[in-house]
Amino acid sequence: MNLEPLNLWAPRAWLPGGWAEQVLLRSDATGHWCEVRPNAGLPPPGTLALGGAVLPGLVDAHSHAFHRAFAGLAERFDAPGAGLHSWGAMRDHVAARLTPELLQAVAAHLYVELLHGGYTHVCEFHDLHDQADGSPLPDDAQRMAWALADAAQEAGVGLTLLPVLRERAGSSGEPLGEGQRRFGRGLERLLQEVQALQECKRPMLCVGLGVHALSAVTPQSLAQLAREAGPDLRLHIQIAEHQAYVRAWREATGASPVQWLAQQGLLSPHWTLVHATHVSDEEVRAVGQAGASLVLCPSSEANLGDGLADLARWIEAGVPVAVGSDSQVTRTWREELRWLDYGQRLLRQQRQGQSRPNTPSTSGAGRLWTMAQQGGAAAAGMKHWGLVEGARADLLVVDTSDASLLGTPAPQLLDAVVFCSPGRPWRDAVVGGRFVVRNHVHAHSAGIAGRFERAMRSLWSL
Repeated sequence: MNLEPLNLWAPRAWLPGGWAEQVLLRSDATGHWCEVRPNAGLPPPGTLALGGAVLPGLVDAHSHAFHRAFAGLAERFDAPGAGLHSWGAMRDHVAARLTPELLQAVAAHLYVELLHGGYTHVCEFHDLHDQADGSPLPDDAQRMAWALADAAQEAGVGLTLLPVLRERAGSSGEPLGEGQRRFGRGLERLLQEVQALQECKRPMLCVGLGVHALSAVTPQSLAQLAREAGPDLRLHIQIAEHQAYVRAWREATGASPVQWLAQQGLLSPHWTLVHATHVSDEEVRAVGQAGASLVLCPSSEANLGDGLADLARWIEAGVPVAVGSDSQVTRTWREELRWLDYGQRLLRQQRQGQSRPNTPSTSGAGRLWTMAQQGGAAAAGMKHWGLVEGARADLLVVDTSDASLLGTPAPQLLDAVVFCSPGRPWRDAVVGGRFVVRNHVHAHSAGIAGRFERAMRSLWSL
């Protein structure tokens, strides 16, 4: 697919070394940056001058799109244990009723929201595969996967689709319960789905692999999956999310979850751990030595009461750390980064929340932002990301006239973007060399929002 190249000029742009002035940005016919030149002077003829400072787009490194259909609806606490029960009941209610058409309507709306939240690429942890009773959908075993891919294409966001392996309900081998059957996927069918997705070669669609949890798969299947993934496919796994899970795995195997992965020799640079909230220093070092990456989902982890990650340990171990929207209770990276940093401040009872005492760190949002950029690229399997030559041509134009940013001194703009809200800071968004948001408006948002509203009425009519 050939695109009309973009010739853009930004008064300021965030490059790998930080803010740069008068930056010329040119994309090629494939939708990648072919020139990124700071200190280029005034805009040359034929160049579009952007109306504000420019940031790269960010990767949402862990998304469950269908959770958007019950975001904010699971906050019942009227009985002991009702909080988690309400959340699971809402999830199962939605999962039992979603068709491919309803899933596409929900996902397309979510992806537009994520674009407005500053994400230009989404890693979709795709675990809703079949019909409610676990039987395949008619005609096409990948219809739910294609619904997500079509939603991303409609919204104009990049997608790394991660079909999820889930063979059983727990490490004892018990089968999935009635409300969980459509989440099941065996290894053979999973690999067939991945192959079909890879063969389509759709622009801005990448494919990887997901594992629901260690307890949801056999060790043999996990080892085979890692072999099949090889160096070409990212492998994401939800792990060590809450303490009960860690205790159960230790009782079953004699090792904690990340420790067990390391003992099996499975960790590698192609792995991404999601959550990993309850881990030891030894496990953090093992992940760093293996070159694997991490995704934290601060708003979801807080909403579910799972715990607070010790970010400083991961930074010190050199682990790339990304953020994800997960259950969709928050759909902007500004809030995820703010939650992440404020949690560390509360944990350490000091404002320099990203580091342990006596650990050097940059001030403000710069370190958080750089960390999330690098971690997101690793999670999505991108060799190049950001405003650099060879990376996909994605960017966000900051609207400094927004109430949350009005009058902010230029050197502190990124700090204000992260730590001063609410607001709608992105005037424009470019993904893959195309404008998908102009002056805060997504070209297809009205139709997408109407379909989402109808989908919600259908899902909740009972």
